[in-house]
Amino acid sequence: MRVLIAMDKYKGSLTAVQAGAAVSRGLQKTLPGVQTSLCPIADGGEGFTDTMVSALGAEWIEVPLQDAIGRPLVARYGLTQDGVAVMEMSAASGLAMVSDQPLQPDIASTFGTGQMMVDAIRQGAKKIIIGIGGSATNDGGRGMAEALGFVFTDTGIVRPAPISCEVLVACDVDNPLLGDLGATRIYGAQKGVRDFAFFEARMQTFADLVTRELAIDHRHEPGAGAAGGLGFGLMSFCKARLMSGFDLVADITKLEERILEADLVITGEGKVDGQTLHGKGPAGLAEMARRHGRPVVAVAGAVEDSPAVHARFDLALAVKPEAMPLAEAMARGAELIEETVAQHAEQFRELVL
Repeated sequence: MRVLIAMDKYKGSLTAVQAGAAVSRGLQKTLPGVQTSLCPIADGGEGFTDTMVSALGAEWIEVPLQDAIGRPLVARYGLTQDGVAVMEMSAASGLAMVSDQPLQPDIASTFGTGQMMVDAIRQGAKKIIIGIGGSATNDGGRGMAEALGFVFTDTGIVRPAPISCEVLVACDVDNPLLGDLGATRIYGAQKGVRDFAFFEARMQTFADLVTRELAIDHRHEPGAGAAGGLGFGLMSFCKARLMSGFDLVADITKLEERILEADLVITGEGKVDGQTLHGKGPAGLAEMARRHGRPVVAVAGAVEDSPAVHARFDLALAVKPEAMPLAEAMARGAELIEETVAQHAEQFRELVL
């Protein structure tokens, strides 16, 4: 039996690579001779760079920069020999980077993300692929633009020379910049926003300035509101193209070809629920596998007991015992995955027969 293991990360517990390795070990325990192939997947959030560096054989580059509240930080991104840089904004301007401090949405900036992009260009990048998600910011990408050389005044914008590389953005949300479904009202609370009217007005003013000065208006584009409006900023200042993170990873890893070579597909992430079904990697993988008649199993930390979730997968398994505290389950993530897969391996075989 040939099994493609295409896991996403278990956030706070395991990387996609580690989760996939645990699945493989569980299969080997009870299905001697099973052939496993690992293909980590990701959307545009945390873990995106790890997956892309592995898929592209890129070299890690370290760069000193500022975190979202201006403190020094050393982040890293990947760079291939033919000049493709892969990075995620969360490594520079992410919420996790400033979790040791009170949230400060009034000063949080994407400047560090711009610094990372500038370093990649200096290193000879011809293309930047950046995952956006997990941000601490709500600045519309202004900080990123300032790092690239844009100067904002009371009366206008001073523009630098255009950047010399293509920018692709891995983004798996379709929020516009403004309004009830925009960056501030949907994602602001998790970044410390309390005065929603103030921050919405600030974003509106910024969007109006960009539209007037650059003669472009991306505020209504799907994904403009991603990462506190960084989607808007990347489209406006870098002429970036937004793509589904899963689709981008699937294309680079030749995921569809690998599904065709498998008898069974196993995927999963920390929690499979309604959010999974809206653009996240495991749902996209399941759809692709079903299209080619391959059974697909989800192995997750937790599984929402809903008809929509169970309809998407042939089998959905939760590895966390109900009575086990979440902190313990996260610490023992690899062990729990391995045990769960070993216990249900015969069910996997039955799906293929």
